[in-house]
Amino acid sequence: MDVFEWQSEMPVPADELAAWHVRPGSFERLRPPWQTVRVLERSGGLEAGGRLVMSVDIGPVRRRWTAEIRDYEPGRRLVDVQVDGPFARWEHTHLFISSGTGSVLKDHVEYELPLGRAGDVVAGAPIDRALRRLFRFRHRRSRDDLARHAAFASRPRLTVAISGASGLIGGELSAFLAGGGHRVLKLVRRRPLADDEVFWDPERAALDPERFAGVDAVVHLAGVSLNQRWTPTAKRAILQSRIDGTALIARTVAELDPPPPLLSASAIGYYGDRGAERLDETSAPGSGFLPDVVEAWEAALQPAREAGVRVVVLRNGLVLSGRGGVLARMLPGYKYGAASAVGGGQQWMSWIALEDYLGLVLELLYDPSAEGLINAVSPNPVTNRQFTRTLSHVLRRPSLFPVPQRAVQLAFGEMGELLLASTRVLPGRLTASGFGFRYPGLEEALRAELGLFRT
Repeated sequence: MDVFEWQSEMPVPADELAAWHVRPGSFERLRPPWQTVRVLERSGGLEAGGRLVMSVDIGPVRRRWTAEIRDYEPGRRLVDVQVDGPFARWEHTHLFISSGTGSVLKDHVEYELPLGRAGDVVAGAPIDRALRRLFRFRHRRSRDDLARHAAFASRPRLTVAISGASGLIGGELSAFLAGGGHRVLKLVRRRPLADDEVFWDPERAALDPERFAGVDAVVHLAGVSLNQRWTPTAKRAILQSRIDGTALIARTVAELDPPPPLLSASAIGYYGDRGAERLDETSAPGSGFLPDVVEAWEAALQPAREAGVRVVVLRNGLVLSGRGGVLARMLPGYKYGAASAVGGGQQWMSWIALEDYLGLVLELLYDPSAEGLINAVSPNPVTNRQFTRTLSHVLRRPSLFPVPQRAVQLAFGEMGELLLASTRVLPGRLTASGFGFRYPGLEEALRAELGLFRT
């Protein structure tokens, strides 16, 4: 039998540390972005016998893993065991230990590999490295989330309706808020399957305002993905999905009494291709398809503004997550030695760590003075060449010659504009307000997201 332990100090009392671990959303927040983990089934609660059935990708192999709770002492410990899965034996004890005004999280894992000693010889060292990477990531993620929520511990928990909750950002935001004790209502375009789901259909203007009764805030993230060839049909869908969905949300919120605040996603595509020009919230729009889309998107919020709703428009930069989006699409090429800058590599990329984005949304939900346009970007934009070199350094992979601009245009068509445009956006309002970025630098943001910390 092998034993693995990892412990860290946490910024909250042991009771809150334990409560966070057993709330909805905490499991999703602790899944490593570099590994595909899908929840297939949940049964029971925290009592002995409660089960979680998962699909886990271990290297190129997908395995079913069934975990069962064997012991739970509120505020002290939680024990789960593998009933079925890749290990011959796996028992994981989560210990929540009081320590002054804070606490200590200690993970104690007892496990056995298949094939006994032969398994230890072949896979023992790689498994130990994988566990170190996993638990270091989990403890960092736990500490970050707990610290974010602790800042509002004295404030009431919120009920937040989220459109686009099945997407990358919406899914992470839903889990993040639920882990903090908030109630999340997810807008879905199918028949609702649970009490926390609300049906809506932007194309048919279908959304029952009564389902928003008691909602404290609305976060609107839905829209057709830009990650496709921009055929005339796709461009119409990209534009219309943003106008229809945003207008429906804005009208619905305006009908409520009192109307809850509305946080709506937008994009730094508003500024267009501007070279090395420094851009903030006061800058004029650019020209082209994306600036036109964003202007129409933001204009669709007008019904809410006219009704006196507190509207916050988040012009999102590239949100960095290993689970999806731009970063996840880049990773395979880097891992197999095909990393390269795009075009000349001098175009500016404005980005934000996913964890900072979630923390920003939480602060805006609670700040009654927050209103209007906000650039949701790090204070440190980089060129495409700098991004490539930094990610190559973090992954310990070589960086090759740039991909010619013409090749990008041939491969992606008009959508190549996303890769070739230079948009150097700064978070003017966030800097002025003193927002606390946890990951303002690109290298640390990538290391935290990918679990590749400096030793």
